[in-house]
Amino acid sequence: MTRKKAQEGTIGIPGNLHVPEDCRAVSEVLSRVGDKWTVLVVGELGNGPKRFNEIRRSLGSISQRMLTLTLRGLERDGLVTRTVFPTVPPRVDYELTKLGKSLLEPVSGLGLWARQNRPAIADARQRFDAATESAAQRSPPLRLR
Repeated sequence: MTRKKAQEGTIGIPGNLHVPEDCRAVSEVLSRVGDKWTVLVVGELGNGPKRFNEIRRSLGSISQRMLTLTLRGLERDGLVTRTVFPTVPPRVDYELTKLGKSLLEPVSGLGLWARQNRPAIADARQRFDAATESAAQRSPPLRLR
């Protein structure tokens, strides 16, 4: 593929990732949306608005602190809105914004890809580990002086 076509994005990857500003932008966004809990929270909120404890129960092993940090980060990035209702006790709902909803498709696609390819990745890891172990056994030990 020609460099021009790659830069035009015909292979699905932006062509200017070698530009430091673009690289930083992509890294910054991926650090948010590639986080394990972010993916799970966004997926959960894809079903509609939820209260904090509803999200926590549905995710199971997330700590209260980690869920708070994740929701705060998603809100800061404009992916989630937090609505406080003036009731006693106060009710707080979290909901995906339009921007957050646009993240559902790529996150779902990545999750599907991971589930479909997990066996192939596990096989590749096993082959790699076996080859590495075999090579280590064949190599003479290093002698330090």
